[in-house]
Amino acid sequence: MANLITIARFPVLILAIVLLYLPSAPAKLASVPLLILLIVMDSLDGYVARSRNETSLLGSVLDIMADRAVELALWIVFAHLRLVPVVIPLIFVVRGVAVDSVRSVGISRGVAPFSTMRTRVGKWLVGSPWMRSSYAIIKAISFAGLALTNALAAFAKGAAVPPDWVTTAHTIFTVTTWIALVLCLARGIPVVAEAASNLKEIERGGPTAS
Repeated sequence: MANLITIARFPVLILAIVLLYLPSAPAKLASVPLLILLIVMDSLDGYVARSRNETSLLGSVLDIMADRAVELALWIVFAHLRLVPVVIPLIFVVRGVAVDSVRSVGISRGVAPFSTMRTRVGKWLVGSPWMRSSYAIIKAISFAGLALTNALAAFAKGAAVPPDWVTTAHTIFTVTTWIALVLCLARGIPVVAEAASNLKEIERGGPTAS
């Protein structure tokens, strides 16, 4: 069930992106709750997996794959819509490639992605419920807020809302976007920083599962 929830995020993502590009202001606005749903589904699949004892290496890989697809696709779309600077998706892409490359070695040996951390700080930044929840919340706010800005801009063209609303919304959610980027880097840097020792441990035949 948990894996089905994870996989179901892909069609929801596609639908949300289509709505973001439609010329209709109400259609653009409809993308907002869908983007919130995408983030909620990320938390829901983990909850279901734990409550039904369905946690597995496959599930953790699917979860990260879906997270990465949603995250990168949306940042690229928002950059294309000129709602965020192009440097934002570029940093997310580089960070994602670096982290996933490191994790892929552990996964090939049966080590779950979030189990590669060894230091207390690394475990807290990368795998703690508080950090994961904080990052999910700021992403949800940023994605939904940028989608709302996109819809407000369309409404403003028809004089349905004041242009100031668009400017204010864009300013607020640009700030939350940069906060999301900082948290993303804070959670990614420890993975890369600990990579050398983790890979050496795997080469020596260390733990293959957690």
